[in-house]
Amino acid sequence: MTNQTTIAIYSRQFDEKHQTLYERLIQHLASRGCGVIVVRHLYDRLIERGIVPINTVRPFDGTLTADDALALLSVGGDGTFLAAARMVLNSNLPILGINSGRLGFLSDIAQDKMFESVDNILSGNYRLSNIDVISLYANGAREPVDYAINEFAVSKCDNASMLTIHAYVDGDYLTTYWADGLIVATSTGSTAYSLSVGGPIVHPASRNFIITPIAPHNLSVRPLIVPNTVAIQLQIDGRGPNILTSLDGRNHIMDNGCQLRIAKTPFDIKAIQLQGHSFFATLREKLMWGADTRN
Repeated sequence: MTNQTTIAIYSRQFDEKHQTLYERLIQHLASRGCGVIVVRHLYDRLIERGIVPINTVRPFDGTLTADDALALLSVGGDGTFLAAARMVLNSNLPILGINSGRLGFLSDIAQDKMFESVDNILSGNYRLSNIDVISLYANGAREPVDYAINEFAVSKCDNASMLTIHAYVDGDYLTTYWADGLIVATSTGSTAYSLSVGGPIVHPASRNFIITPIAPHNLSVRPLIVPNTVAIQLQIDGRGPNILTSLDGRNHIMDNGCQLRIAKTPFDIKAIQLQGHSFFATLREKLMWGADTRN
């Protein structure tokens, strides 16, 4: 079976309330003559419950490439989409997010549009958009600590005093932040953590970084948008022995005084864009732009 007739399904965990969703999705794919591969932990639970036919569904472990499937369907919320994206890093396998969570900026396909969306993928009626991936390097290391699609954040590790963060852009001194922390977000991540602390909404196709302080001591310090072609260097000073760094919610404890560098990776994530689904439509729906609560 070739990748052109195989669809991969990922979910972070088996959720009983979505059991019917998994079953209907797999049955629909099978009715279209597709092979289906399902992430191992979800596959095992579906087999236990007799939901999937063993002869048409196979499990997969670890990473995926475009040789394995035509597309990866992420079933869940934005957190699930971010986890699914890590399985296709440095791969050309595209992802579509089917929303069974809450807000859903990345997983923006509603369940009632699921079958229509799958049919569009199988017929090639879609386009691809590129999602930036950022890397974090620590103390001059050549290999990254971790990757992120939405944002990198550094913050204090406990209830200690605010951090002192000396920031440089391509080696050019930017400023010193006295704050609880600092976020470097991608354009895709502009609607996530950065937005919650006052950062701007940026169209994901604009290919920028957003540098947003968290509770800055200097009120004149505001979020800054820079090109994603630059590298951002940070020298972190705090009163405690450690600081907390986070990439899409995955935490790493580091020593106080560490030197960090954030840069775009040479690869990106391919996201499936279907007709009628645009960033502006998502803003109107998810953030209720233009809605009048009086009506």
